[in-house]
Amino acid sequence: MNVSYREERLGADEYIDFLKRTNLGSQYPKERFKERITKLVKNVSISLVARNDDNDIVGVLFGLTDFCYWLYVTDLGVAREYEGNGIGRTLMKKAHELAGGEKDIAVYLVANEDAIPFYEKLGMKLSDDVMQYNKIDWTEFTVE
Repeated sequence: MNVSYREERLGADEYIDFLKRTNLGSQYPKERFKERITKLVKNVSISLVARNDDNDIVGVLFGLTDFCYWLYVTDLGVAREYEGNGIGRTLMKKAHELAGGEKDIAVYLVANEDAIPFYEKLGMKLSDDVMQYNKIDWTEFTVE
């Protein structure tokens, strides 16, 4: 299986189509979904895309970074049929390198409960020292 990785900006429709093929598609609120996804794909600092030989998207990582101290991974998803092939691990490694490298850049993210074992395999640890301010009411739904 050949997978290529590159920095690439996706359009909202292309990303939404990808979300339908991942477990990432249930993390977004229903309110103004398309509008918010349009802003997301436009404004992230790092946009990495993994594609197969047919040019289909098989993995995506979006991140926000200052390229000096931290990287916040907002989205990391792999198409269900490609899970377990190292795509997520490679996307995380490449994003860390793009942001400035593991000796300089701390990585943060909010992990779906089912994804915690994956992140632990990467050497990440659950943290209890992150502050949160969230007064947003979200209606849960799954992108289909």
